[in-house]
Amino acid sequence: MSEFETTGPERAGPERRPRVCVVGSGWRFTGGLSHYTCRLAGALADRSEVSALLMRRLLPRALYPGRARVGVKTAALDYDERVDVFDGVDWYWLPSLFGALRRLRRNRPDTVVFQWWTGTVAHTYLVLAAAARARGARVVVEFHEVQDTGEIRIPFVAAYTRRVLGALLRRSDAFLVHSEHDRQLLGDLFDLSGRPVTVVPHGPFDHYAVTHRPSPDGVFRLLFFGLIRPYKGLDVLIDAFHRLAPEEVSSFHLTVVGETWEGCTEPIEKIEASPYRDRITLVNRYVSDEEAKAHFAEADALVLPYRRSSASGPLHIAMSNGLPVVLSAVGGLVEAVGEYAGAVLVEPEDVPGLADGLRKARAAAGTRYPDPHTWQRNVEAILGRSAAAAEGGTR
Repeated sequence: MSEFETTGPERAGPERRPRVCVVGSGWRFTGGLSHYTCRLAGALADRSEVSALLMRRLLPRALYPGRARVGVKTAALDYDERVDVFDGVDWYWLPSLFGALRRLRRNRPDTVVFQWWTGTVAHTYLVLAAAARARGARVVVEFHEVQDTGEIRIPFVAAYTRRVLGALLRRSDAFLVHSEHDRQLLGDLFDLSGRPVTVVPHGPFDHYAVTHRPSPDGVFRLLFFGLIRPYKGLDVLIDAFHRLAPEEVSSFHLTVVGETWEGCTEPIEKIEASPYRDRITLVNRYVSDEEAKAHFAEADALVLPYRRSSASGPLHIAMSNGLPVVLSAVGGLVEAVGEYAGAVLVEPEDVPGLADGLRKARAAAGTRYPDPHTWQRNVEAILGRSAAAAEGGTR
């Protein structure tokens, strides 16, 4: 029997397709996990009966850093019509939780896959996991972050999340992570009691695939894309950009696209005071999918100077478009680009090294690289038909 094969009273057999429920982020608080949940559900629909339970109001709006855009439609992506979608469960539960429990009862999934990225969903996940297990479903937790970097810094929130997450993991049968780095981190933090942890790469974000638009003046266009948070290292990138000599910088242009979180204003201040301000475009807000596509269409390379990271949605957008990527050798990112020929790895917070990385990317101008990632690996890992075939293997 495969490690992810259903063991409940309604174990999937040849007479019917397996039933899978994906629990993750909805569109009201749109982010990378909203897209991931949608793409995973669609990929699973090719081989199983799929339902999705979405977290709708993740937390009180006043506490959300991007509160101004909550409820604003920014995603061009939508769920596959084969997926039964419940949108969704609110942080405060009433009455939405009862609707989610009714869907679980009606759809009777063999496997429920929880997408983990923030402690705000912990209490809801714990209840849904208990309900799933009571009906004989197998519970799988897929990790994108073991704990959000902003939450770690708040003592009460960090302790609460660790405790409730631990309770969820004790009720889980198996786990998915995106890198060996995260597998080790998860094992160091929690006693998984010999239950399987499968390393499976993040699926491609090829719904952002675009046709590249060459620069009319031959300038090499760098792109920083994503939330502006302390761990993202945008300040390091600005410092590295300043390391370029005046005669060099005329052949570069840097575009920064992102919404400021956690009071991370230092990079913005550096941009406004930059001696190369005319070579930097700043879009300091969360952009729609269509705007994101336009920025990637005009980019010649993506730069991710992270101080730490388990995974990165912008990285997978860039790889789906074959772009050169300059990124820090941290966390799960090294493994994510292990088979991607367009990656230029630099040490985190190494300003001269990052400046050299920008030059190396410039030397590869016009080159496009194949993306090694597919959703098939994720589907195989969840359905358990051939988990060993997933690169990274089972540990």
